[in-house]
Amino acid sequence: MDFKLLLEDKALKPKEKTETLSKWIIDNPKQVNDLIEFASGAKDAVKATCIESLEYVSKSNASLATKSWLKFVTQTLKDKAPRVKWESARVIGNIAHLFPKDLEEAVTHLLVNSEHDGTVVRWSTAYALGEIIKLKLPLNKELVSAVESICAREEKNSIQKMYLQALKKV
Repeated sequence: MDFKLLLEDKALKPKEKTETLSKWIIDNPKQVNDLIEFASGAKDAVKATCIESLEYVSKSNASLATKSWLKFVTQTLKDKAPRVKWESARVIGNIAHLFPKDLEEAVTHLLVNSEHDGTVVRWSTAYALGEIIKLKLPLNKELVSAVESICAREEKNSIQKMYLQALKKV
């Protein structure tokens, strides 16, 4: 698939592009590294659309995810673009249970993003951290207290609720 042509096609709406990429991932899971390589060098909006397609697939069929997905979205948590951050956090939340021993770096970046100005970034971060907490991993020793502190200073009830639901499960 020519990702560049698809994503530059003005006749397609953004959701159509995401759906097309998502179907391609489902049909070609062994070639997703090509999409990741393309997205790595793309502008923020294009990168975010590629990550959104990974999020869509990981929500419905997480078993297709690989460590390369986790590595890619962990790195993109550090990007400046809010949409890239929130889509990446959602992917991590969807696939964390597949890679419980490989989440430390993701947690570090998610904790930084928990203080982001953008509500959607913080909500997606809360979702991802909540899913990680529910796994009851050894890193919960530090993570639970960090999340309790985040929750105490979070002003949005919807985000607090995400954290509190996860904390109730541990």
